[in-house]
Amino acid sequence: TTTTTTTTTTMTTSSSNARRVVSVRAQAKTTKKAGSAGVSTTGASLVGWTPTSWRQREALQQPNYESQEELAAALTEIQNRPPLVFAGESRNLQERLAKAARGDAFVLFGGDCAESFKEFRADTVRDTYRVLLQMSVVLMYGSGVPVVKLGRMAGQFAKPRSEDLETIGGVSLPSYRGDNINSVEFTPEARRPDPARLIKAYDQSCATLNLLRAFSNGGYAAMTRVNDWNLDFMQSEPKGAAYQDLAQRVDAAIDFMAACGIDEANPAMNQTSFFTAHEALHLGYEESLTRLDSTTQEYYGCSAHFLWCGERTRQPEGAHMEYFRGISNPIGIKISDKSDGEGVVSLVKTLNPDNVPGRITLISRMGAAKLREHLPRLITAIEDAKLNVLWVTDPMHGNTIKTDNGFKTRPFEAVRDEIMAFFEVHEKMGTVPGGVHLEMTGQDVTECTGGTVDISNSDLEKRYLTHCDPRLNASQAIELAFLMASELNAMRERRAVQ
Repeated sequence: TTTTTTTTTTMTTSSSNARRVVSVRAQAKTTKKAGSAGVSTTGASLVGWTPTSWRQREALQQPNYESQEELAAALTEIQNRPPLVFAGESRNLQERLAKAARGDAFVLFGGDCAESFKEFRADTVRDTYRVLLQMSVVLMYGSGVPVVKLGRMAGQFAKPRSEDLETIGGVSLPSYRGDNINSVEFTPEARRPDPARLIKAYDQSCATLNLLRAFSNGGYAAMTRVNDWNLDFMQSEPKGAAYQDLAQRVDAAIDFMAACGIDEANPAMNQTSFFTAHEALHLGYEESLTRLDSTTQEYYGCSAHFLWCGERTRQPEGAHMEYFRGISNPIGIKISDKSDGEGVVSLVKTLNPDNVPGRITLISRMGAAKLREHLPRLITAIEDAKLNVLWVTDPMHGNTIKTDNGFKTRPFEAVRDEIMAFFEVHEKMGTVPGGVHLEMTGQDVTECTGGTVDISNSDLEKRYLTHCDPRLNASQAIELAFLMASELNAMRERRAVQ
């Protein structure tokens, strides 16, 4: 297949980076053939790889099940069930991520820190989905490019833990690893890793995907409904009013297009593409949903469209990297201020030996101050190696603190500052800030402090519902979308006059 990209010269604003006058965005016309020997068309490295080859490596962050027989039975049950997503959908996503890496789209990841069985309801899924729709409209309006929407939904259950055991009052029990593994209550029975929970997680993921597909293709996501997406509790909020003002402008634009003869029934106006993503932590579960695509004869992880690997499990010789290198999905790698450029470059080359665009997303999680210090050297390493990657910021995990009243929280202002630092660094280096990765919810929770809703430390106890890490509520998430849209628009204007 032939891939054509637009040649665009991007001037840097720093003399030390003058050599980088042409960014990742500015690539010449290239031809992508079927792939090198042992490499899939999407970039997967297949030499010596099978869906089970990870079992020959050390697998970190895996539960300690009491019964291997129960685990094998549960995984066999999942293996015999239909895939949750399809290979063609993942290929479609990879094409969109490649556009985002060039600056021709912007990627929005959003959803729960960890999904739970107890809070699973249709309205919970709907509310998070429509906040993501609202954010995407705000971002599209401000940035002038399409927004690629990925939900941390329909599979984001498992969580890595610092310790295998948690000790309270002298009693030690297995750490809570997510509802697909065990339960949060501090009792021996609740904390026992239970393989049956993997089947329940599959079932809930399937139901969630059914809802998301219905919302995306059944008219709920139609641009003509942009005024209807505001949540009830948002009506009186400052950002709720700002969104309503924007929605009215979108409505006016739609009316203008209709007057010009553009059909409102066009699928682009009535449907949207929505993709799912999660951290591929439980390798037995991922293996059971790894399927051979009949049209390409390539393997895909069919538990989600996009899978990522966290810092705790991305050891080059580890089991997770062995699994990731052979699946043809687009994949993400979390990086921090502790990451070294040489190591990241080596990992990207291992996972994407043919340097296929859209295959690799690097997700930075550092905190604003550390990001300004450390992200430039990582960008330099990737640019010098001429690697195709999409840069995304995760402004949540580097900004978690514990309050005096015992709540884990994230100050809105710290989250905002890291996003703005991400934009600033990329603009100075002439590279593309391709997206943002947020832990957020459509619920009216009080888990992150600050924002125009002005949640204080003393407010946290009012509606602190998370089972894991604190999430932005709808108002805070939409406020961030407006701030990002404003900055992306300003960056676009500055580029236009260069």
